[in-house]
Amino acid sequence: MADTWQEELRAHGYRVTPQRQLVLEAVTSLEHGTPEEICTEVQRTARGVNISTVYRTLELLEELGLVKHTHLGHGPPTYHLAAEAEHVHLVCRECGAVNDVTPRVADGLVEVLARDHGFQTDVHHLTVYGRCRDCH
Repeated sequence: MADTWQEELRAHGYRVTPQRQLVLEAVTSLEHGTPEEICTEVQRTARGVNISTVYRTLELLEELGLVKHTHLGHGPPTYHLAAEAEHVHLVCRECGAVNDVTPRVADGLVEVLARDHGFQTDVHHLTVYGRCRDCH
């Protein structure tokens, strides 16, 4: 794998464009952002970038393994850096805060599902809903 996202794009025959850089920077700064939130962040710097450009760029970046998406509810997908994708999402139903915790918090659940049900769990897509410490 290439050392940087720029090298990764070039290695697959893609150009490094300002739009791609801005989208990746927005994903990085937001940590968890919907395409619309990412677009709003990008448009702070480049007003001419539209939502379809953001969607296409996110699709490409995900295809290259640079970002990943998850579903934190019934709304649009949320994107984050693939390098930081090793976590379980804790979503507060009161305030909407999203916190990341190590997948090890689910070790007991993973063991029981494997032992009792023969189920291989992908905890990297696990989202747990509840109330955060600030809301209870």
